[in-house]
Amino acid sequence: MTPSAPPALTLRTRLPRPGFTLEVDVALPAHGVTALWGASGSGKTTCLRVLAGLEPEAQGQVSVGGELWQDSAQGLFKPVHQRALGYVFQEASLFEHLTVQANIRYGFDRTPAAQRRHGWDHALDLLGIGHLLARRPHELSGGERQRVSIARALATSPRVLLMDEPLAALDAQRKADILPWLEQLHERLDIPVVYVTHALDEVLRLADHLVLLAEGRVLAQGPVAELLTRADLPLARGDAASALIEAHTCGLSTTDVGMCALRFAGGGLLLPQTRATPLPPDTLVRVRIQARDVSLSLDAPQRTSVLNTWPATVTDLSPDGPGQVLVGLAVPPAEPGNPATRLLSRISQVSAQRLALAPGVAVHAQVKGVAVVR
Repeated sequence: MTPSAPPALTLRTRLPRPGFTLEVDVALPAHGVTALWGASGSGKTTCLRVLAGLEPEAQGQVSVGGELWQDSAQGLFKPVHQRALGYVFQEASLFEHLTVQANIRYGFDRTPAAQRRHGWDHALDLLGIGHLLARRPHELSGGERQRVSIARALATSPRVLLMDEPLAALDAQRKADILPWLEQLHERLDIPVVYVTHALDEVLRLADHLVLLAEGRVLAQGPVAELLTRADLPLARGDAASALIEAHTCGLSTTDVGMCALRFAGGGLLLPQTRATPLPPDTLVRVRIQARDVSLSLDAPQRTSVLNTWPATVTDLSPDGPGQVLVGLAVPPAEPGNPATRLLSRISQVSAQRLALAPGVAVHAQVKGVAVVR
């Protein structure tokens, strides 16, 4: 039996802070984006600082790719400059007197040749900044500055990229401009990315793995889609409660004008074609279905305007505010061997009683709203 690969990054640490103590034990995957999510003051940025070696008083262990950067038991502590990492802050913090090219080369030229895995221009196409090389920072928009900052961090050939709320200082338009480039990091980087945010829309669009933090403790960690629909976690509470489904495009519907057809483990779904150019067939996308947009029926709907209706089984029920119930649902797979798809539905307590809902009850889930988030 082949042993499983070790996690790319482990963080086990304890660090007293005014008002709380950070106590974290996480093992993060080798690829993709891991989001650290939680309210302000939950310990997200402090985790990044421990990983980076900026908190020498932290006790515990930090390991990246099997290499120990910190181990209190052995008295080992590598300072920041000995840790092969890239760090992107909320503010771009570029050198104002240097051009974009010189800013990027700054980190590259200070990385020993033996440690370079890519050329200084590795991230130019990845972040779409090749045409900006001759400009100086004051000639860039906020989104362009942040992209250059990310490219500078990647020019050091890091083994992990740390990002501390990189969109927090941008307005809505600049944030919308840079998000597609951050998706490129998700798809094409061969190193783990640890991404701090308190914005759920960024988690839904960018992250594969999620660590939920509260008051310095880990509430849960795991794949985003799994944690999103756990009724015992804060992500499933409030108006933003959602399910995240991965689906593949099937092209434009041949029978329904202006509709895009998708397929997922539970079958097919339709949504309005909102792009000027349709996505190519078999493109992987992420679909968000909010709990408030899922209604339930005991009978198969007849003559309804709702386009997406699937059979489902109630798995769990929990109170969700005054007079409201959050219902967990399992949509059976369209093909044997595939896992069930989990959805959430928020309905009134009166409706739950009238339908006599309980775990195991068969229902029809009527999805009134679907949004492609990536």
